[in-house]
Amino acid sequence: MKCGAGIEARQVNELFINVDPIQAGGRLTGDAIKAIIAYGDGYSVCDNCRKPNRLDCISKPPIAEFHKDVAAWLGMDAARMMPGARRAFQAVAHTYVNKGDPVLLTSLSHYTEFLAVEEAGGVACEIPADAGHIVTPEATVAKIDEVKKKFGKAPVLAFIDHVDYQCGNLHDVTGIAKVARENDVPVLCNGAYTVGILPVDGKAMGVDFVVGSGHKSMASPAPSGVLATTAERAKEVFRTTTIEGDVTKRRFGVKEPELMGCTLMGATLVGMMASFPHVKERVKHFDRELENNKIVMEALLSIDGTKILSEYPRKHTLTRVDTTGSFDRIAETHKKKGFFLSSALNDKGIFGLIPGATRVWKFNTYGTTRKQARYLADAFVAVAQENGMKIGA
Repeated sequence: MKCGAGIEARQVNELFINVDPIQAGGRLTGDAIKAIIAYGDGYSVCDNCRKPNRLDCISKPPIAEFHKDVAAWLGMDAARMMPGARRAFQAVAHTYVNKGDPVLLTSLSHYTEFLAVEEAGGVACEIPADAGHIVTPEATVAKIDEVKKKFGKAPVLAFIDHVDYQCGNLHDVTGIAKVARENDVPVLCNGAYTVGILPVDGKAMGVDFVVGSGHKSMASPAPSGVLATTAERAKEVFRTTTIEGDVTKRRFGVKEPELMGCTLMGATLVGMMASFPHVKERVKHFDRELENNKIVMEALLSIDGTKILSEYPRKHTLTRVDTTGSFDRIAETHKKKGFFLSSALNDKGIFGLIPGATRVWKFNTYGTTRKQARYLADAFVAVAQENGMKIGA
């Protein structure tokens, strides 16, 4: 099947159980697919744009209402849709960080958080994770004190991952935000792996900003994301333009500089809106996702030599495993080398493992049914048995 121009029709989610770490939470709903078809034209949502001529003020389709609903859903006062979480990081960093300012990140932070700090001219100061790959309030306090001694002032901003991308571990954002507030450090909670996956309440956590990824965790087209803030911070990061042309004396009303006036539009925005009712409902049932994940985890752990590098029992479905002592031993002599594992799983209708990875790799069971989880568990064990590996009790 072709889409035209030699583009193959993608059928991964129709033909496979997809456990790709970054794709599981972004699979589109049927309603989002319909919305993409209907609003595929670039400026489709601008049909009814009226004064004040800003995207988040459009009432038909109900974009203005959607922005209010998302903010309330996240326990915040204001929200804007963004072209991905990284653009939200960029907007916040550009608002608060000046050249040479210290900014808190962690040893597990995503590279886009670092780039946002770099672009603003800030200095990255990492809070180290502990031996269990967890970032703690205690480590945060120690880092703040270190920064104060080195720079003569507290960090101007902190990027804290709710669940990190490396291990999928859940961090104590509430505790970290508490000690940050005591030192007057604004906190951005990176919810790229939690907003749309499990319940998130920014004010309850005590953070200034909540950032989500539409295409990673909100069943939305790419690139899409959300930046939600408190009322106080909204006045700063969502400030309106004041620039004036020296010849024409033109001004640009309520356009917001950090959003370059308007951000997410067309199919990406309406696709996100169409999935939102489904996303609001699914976060209420994250316990089922963990139950399904547990089935797969127990099967993997039954394979002799397999280790879980993420915290265990799991609190999230994104998981990092070490199979150096199991599948990688087979790869040493297998004719397909490290590609045997992803190949064998593909043959069983499972997609998403990095081809060639048999040492340390990640997967995400989010969105699987109970039947699919059992099938995944059986498939991992079957591949091990087919290659003469020992299975525990």
